[in-house]
Amino acid sequence: MLKKLLSFLLINIGAFAVAVNVHFFLSPNDLATGGVSGLSIVLNKVFPEVSLGIIMVILNIILFIVGIIFLGFQFGAKTIYASFALSFMVWGLEVVYPMETALSNDILIQLIIGQIIAASGMAIVFHQGASTGGTDILAMIMNKYFSFEVGKGVLMSDIAIAASSVFLFGPTVGMYAFFGVILNGLVIDYALQQFDHKNEVVIISRESEQVREFIVRTLGKGATIHTARGAFNYDDKEVITTILGRKDFTRLKKYISAIDDRAFITVHSMNEILGENFKRLA
Repeated sequence: MLKKLLSFLLINIGAFAVAVNVHFFLSPNDLATGGVSGLSIVLNKVFPEVSLGIIMVILNIILFIVGIIFLGFQFGAKTIYASFALSFMVWGLEVVYPMETALSNDILIQLIIGQIIAASGMAIVFHQGASTGGTDILAMIMNKYFSFEVGKGVLMSDIAIAASSVFLFGPTVGMYAFFGVILNGLVIDYALQQFDHKNEVVIISRESEQVREFIVRTLGKGATIHTARGAFNYDDKEVITTILGRKDFTRLKKYISAIDDRAFITVHSMNEILGENFKRLA
């Protein structure tokens, strides 16, 4: 139950970070950087009498209906909640703290700061097994009927939204919006890597048995042991290989330095790990 409450809290924190970017940074500068929020900013220019948050709610309802028609009900409850939570948060910020003008005259710095905040929030939402919906649905439809990769479909829809802003807001703002799309993707990828960052640690130590016991018993992690032969004197050595996060690696390194200051350790950063107690293969 506590885990579910934490996940719910994190989804709300992530959605609020995205809402802050939309309300304080994107909307005042007419930066349509893709997604439902970007499309809503474009439509808000065409229909200024309708609030941005309400437009986002309407678009999400339309997209979910279209998704159900073409894909069936394949959207998780978390994604549905995150999508509408984001829309209502933007609407709430408009009511509580309306923005008459941009925070500064420097669009670029606002774009960079806003996208970093939003991308970090989206990474938190993604890490909880949800998304903010929106153009993801269009990408899934393209994947089903035209065999387009979902990631490419999202990128294409975001670029199309950014390009449409050129006609309404001018080429300068349009180019900033396009840059925002690219920046958003880069920051999301980086943030997600930090959430799931793991290291492959290879250890050769004279105290191999103690190191193995510490990894298995204290850290509660698995390890693989194989025998290697030194090139200088052909003596046999045990090599321990394990996968650890930052915190556990720090504890292991401190332990090894205390029992064998001549141990040989190599560390390799892992981009993705599949199988066993990590990600599923399918």
